[in-house]
Amino acid sequence: MSGEPRDVPPGVDRAAFRIVQEALTNVARHAEATHATVRLAYGPDDLGVEVLDDGRQPSVELNGGNGILGMRERAAALGGTLEAGPSPEGGFRVAARLPLEAAP
Repeated sequence: MSGEPRDVPPGVDRAAFRIVQEALTNVARHAEATHATVRLAYGPDDLGVEVLDDGRQPSVELNGGNGILGMRERAAALGGTLEAGPSPEGGFRVAARLPLEAAP
């Protein structure tokens, strides 16, 4: 964790939880990883969520399933963003930025 932990709006809390849940489910099902790391970064205007694993690189097109699409939709519904793809250090990375104020 980084930043000062604090309460976040319920929609952001739910989205962060579901993104972490789906990312860890993907690690367990597909990555053949030995470790996964979840990081939360409390910023002044947003919550950063990152899930990294040390598993194998995906061998299928990343848009082929509903998991990553669903995570992207959750982030976008709040005005946020989500990136998912191979990590430069190996393994896979999911990173979301969720604004603490609702999107206009």
